[in-house]
Amino acid sequence: MKRLILPSLLLIAVTAPAPAQTPPFETPAPVAYLVDLSSGATLYAKDADRRMPPASMAKIMTAYVAFDLIKKGELSLDKKIEVRPETWRKWHSQGSTMFLAVGEQPTVADLLDGIITLSGNDACVVLAEGIAGTEEAFVALMNARAKEIGLTGSQFGNSNGWPDEGRTYTTARDLAKLATATIERYPDLYKRFYSKPDFTWGKQLGSGNAITQANRDPLLGRVRGADGLKTGHTEEAGYGFTGSADQDGRRLVMVMAGLTGFNQRIEESVRFMQWGFRAWQARPLVAKGRRVTTAEVQMGSAAEVGLVAPRNLTLTVPAGTSPKFQGKVVYDGPIKAPIKAGDHVADLVVTLPGGQTQTLPLVAEADVAEAGFFGRIWAGLMSLFA
Repeated sequence: MKRLILPSLLLIAVTAPAPAQTPPFETPAPVAYLVDLSSGATLYAKDADRRMPPASMAKIMTAYVAFDLIKKGELSLDKKIEVRPETWRKWHSQGSTMFLAVGEQPTVADLLDGIITLSGNDACVVLAEGIAGTEEAFVALMNARAKEIGLTGSQFGNSNGWPDEGRTYTTARDLAKLATATIERYPDLYKRFYSKPDFTWGKQLGSGNAITQANRDPLLGRVRGADGLKTGHTEEAGYGFTGSADQDGRRLVMVMAGLTGFNQRIEESVRFMQWGFRAWQARPLVAKGRRVTTAEVQMGSAAEVGLVAPRNLTLTVPAGTSPKFQGKVVYDGPIKAPIKAGDHVADLVVTLPGGQTQTLPLVAEADVAEAGFFGRIWAGLMSLFA
């Protein structure tokens, strides 16, 4: 692991003496977590690693698995999946429902709307069966994706978060990681499905009128830039919410859990997200495309590669402050060729007063091809004298 210590002035002139004191925030939520994706900064953490039932927030992972297959070309949004009588009997009136009917053939897109906007337990199981044959096989996909993302405190026992004697559990930190992966890896699908105010599906008994249900997301229409993600509620879990909002290119992801009422979830979620945007601010650090330093390359056509900012990098600091900081570049090196321009090969780790760190990505400035035969021999000989 290489660590290059960089003087602050190499990054940005930050000389004001104001300390980076954490702005105060109090909430009755037993679990709360807030992260700024623009800088990687954790703005608030209250029992963020407590193991807890996710309730319907588990459906973020159900949608994530579908998004992953869609992006890979292994699942079509237009694919129709028939509702089995057995699935309908178990789930048509069990908690939140999309009001699917026996023999109906909704598309994958319809089911994703039913899962994300309506929180349909029935929609989750129908989608799971349509993708993997059985819900159990789909749950195995959920846990495999969770492992890939790095959800070290999570396990899924079903596709919809229904209480299952403790087999399904997660943490606030893991839910934030899952939300972040959803937003960053599948931005088009996230934008399409996660911010609809309502969705219409099913018919009312007797009148036959269409059933329209509102999205329960407490931030939509209340916080500027809010566009996801998912609420959850069971008697055991209380009221929870994993949410996100983007204001002027600065995106926050929040998790709250264990609240005692529907209205309290609305009030605390809105207050928490607004605090994140108001009490903290972004400070410019490195402009997009600017080279920060270089990294050694192993077995490449060049001995080093430039490390540049993939976007405008910012620090998140308490509003009204300009704290001093130290920066270092960290990467596993030498970096082995071949390397493609834009590959994430290093991180800029910034330490603020008080020891808080923020980790920002750095990417390769240019392609570096693998060294030819004689180049590899030469590199091998040189390594003997290193």
